[in-house]
Amino acid sequence: MSKILVVSAHPDDEIIGMGGTLKKLSKKNSISVLFLADGVTARKKSGYENVVTYEISKKEENKMKKEIEIRKTHAKNALNSIGVNKMKFLDLPDNELDLVPFLKIVKIVESEILTFKPEIIFTHHFNDLNIDHRLAYEAVLTASRPIFNSTVKSIFSFESVSSSDWKKPYKFNPNVYVDISSQLSEKLKALSFYKNEIREFPHPRSKKTIESIAYRWGSLSGFHAAEAFELIMSRLDNTSNLFN
Repeated sequence: MSKILVVSAHPDDEIIGMGGTLKKLSKKNSISVLFLADGVTARKKSGYENVVTYEISKKEENKMKKEIEIRKTHAKNALNSIGVNKMKFLDLPDNELDLVPFLKIVKIVESEILTFKPEIIFTHHFNDLNIDHRLAYEAVLTASRPIFNSTVKSIFSFESVSSSDWKKPYKFNPNVYVDISSQLSEKLKALSFYKNEIREFPHPRSKKTIESIAYRWGSLSGFHAAEAFELIMSRLDNTSNLFN
């Protein structure tokens, strides 16, 4: 059994990027998901006063708080449906992680690594269009730097549809493919719990598009359906099967 940490910028990214893989891994491994941002507060309806301060009413503020709690419930239901029960919500500002001191984000991820002691970490791709995704990647890489007795042996990046693919030039270059032929239907079911995030086709975040992407990666890797990852780092020690 391995310990696996998923560092996700927002609730729903984890299912879109690797819901099938999570279902597959949850059977024999311990998985924890760390959500950095709330995924809601960027949708403030009132205008900016400046880049830091928003003018919003108390009513709007209370509405957003309720939406954040609803999204947490959606995340719990989605992850529970694929066998993942351990998760943590940090509620950092959505699409504004660049306004949070980077060291603070690193220390949060570092603390999670020291506490949970994962061997494998999954997170976003470094070239995503979304600023929160990019900072999640940077924080993971910084917090996982190879020091003596580090438990982290591998780091993988997953694709975030409508973010990885909208960044130009497109640089997501997967080199690891996971067969999710038997898990695709459960991934799509988990995705349906995020009722406020899924759009109608042809939006990139429609169930039909996400299903099509699984078939595309499958066709490129010899599977019926697959999820794609970019291996960022791998450390082989004396416990590796390669040397035994």
